[in-house]
Amino acid sequence: MTPERYQRLRHVLDRRQPDLTVVTDNVHKGRNLSAVVRTADAAGIAQLHAVIDDKDYKAFRGTAMGSHTWVEVKREPDIETILLDLKAQGYQILAASLTDDAVDFHVPDYTRPTALLLGAEKRGISELGLALADQVVTIPMMGMVQSYNVSVAAGIILAEAQAQRQAAGLYDQVRLPAAEYQHTLFEWAHPEVRDYCRANGLDYPELGEDGEILNPSAWYQQVKNRQQT
Repeated sequence: MTPERYQRLRHVLDRRQPDLTVVTDNVHKGRNLSAVVRTADAAGIAQLHAVIDDKDYKAFRGTAMGSHTWVEVKREPDIETILLDLKAQGYQILAASLTDDAVDFHVPDYTRPTALLLGAEKRGISELGLALADQVVTIPMMGMVQSYNVSVAAGIILAEAQAQRQAAGLYDQVRLPAAEYQHTLFEWAHPEVRDYCRANGLDYPELGEDGEILNPSAWYQQVKNRQQT
């Protein structure tokens, strides 16, 4: 790994926003969901929550492996469980929808802990999802169509969230907890060792200031000794 690559990884992690996330309510098309993940990464989001059935999730995994490298996609059992959990953690739930009580997407304060709730294009957000939302937001439309593609809508709304957070200086300080930061940095910097450790139940070795494994020969010897016992 080059020093430039390592610094790039650090640069991205330094700007991750642990209190900004996206929840997808049965966005079932793999390509759409993959595009939402890429958009989330661009806004500095570390984790996305997806409520999706088995068949669609399998198809999504086949199209989004690159995106999964940078954004953790957590598959959730149902919309109620994840939204109630986020609300208990202090998140405001902003649902993107075309309801009568929706406000312009510029209105909310996105510097607060925020979860953006998105639904599939035809089905939209479920009734339960809307009922659990704190506020419904909409993007004003000037043409004949009534809504944007879900990934485009995500990009527009998250751009506003990013702008507000940038103005508040939230990208100018490291906000990830130290342990999470180091764990993620290792996984990004050493994916092959990451996969080996996961497969064998091993702790990640310590990294030096240059992003390389400290005393790798000693660590490999420990692994070898463990395999022989």
